[in-house]
Amino acid sequence: MLDVLIIGAGVSGVSCALILGSAQNKSFAMDKKIAIVAHQKASSLQNAIFNNAYGIPAGKLGTKLLEESLAHLSKTYSHVKQIDGEKVLSISGEAGNFIITTNKHSHQAKIVVIAIGAGNPFTIEGLENFVEPHMKMPAVKNRIQLKNDDHLVTEGIYVAGVLAGHRSQLSIAAGSGAAVATDILTLWNEGNHSMVHDALGK
Repeated sequence: MLDVLIIGAGVSGVSCALILGSAQNKSFAMDKKIAIVAHQKASSLQNAIFNNAYGIPAGKLGTKLLEESLAHLSKTYSHVKQIDGEKVLSISGEAGNFIITTNKHSHQAKIVVIAIGAGNPFTIEGLENFVEPHMKMPAVKNRIQLKNDDHLVTEGIYVAGVLAGHRSQLSIAAGSGAAVATDILTLWNEGNHSMVHDALGK
């Protein structure tokens, strides 16, 4: 049983995983089992080049950023399991006991974070009732989002990035994933607002 399964290893998904992974020394998070489904063949970063994203060198290719971010996650927070070569097909169950079925296996998780793209149609069965037209993308692009209240779709299921209704901007997607992670940390910390900061000398 995983405590959190993040679906999608684009900007918002990896950002969420990095924050959760960085809380490994917190008493309320040190025993948590975290995994990320790293299926990202459809990521919009595949064709991107970045010149306007905070902290990213100008000219960085999206393909390199995808590779480097997962390598960063693996090296720095190796306890976060990366699930490769699987595509999520359906989600069933309820908060505390979700069943996530992929093209190869089934996984159990207490919390699920959906961090895939906003393409239409939505391909994960079990969440159809939450699909709606995207509110901040041009209608001609035919993008969708999942209905949510500050990233929370329903108890135990969060959505991050463009699929949460945000505009398609790297910095926004990264912040969205980080916001979801801190909400989960707060939940684990019995409702006490929680963030993770590293500092020199600590």
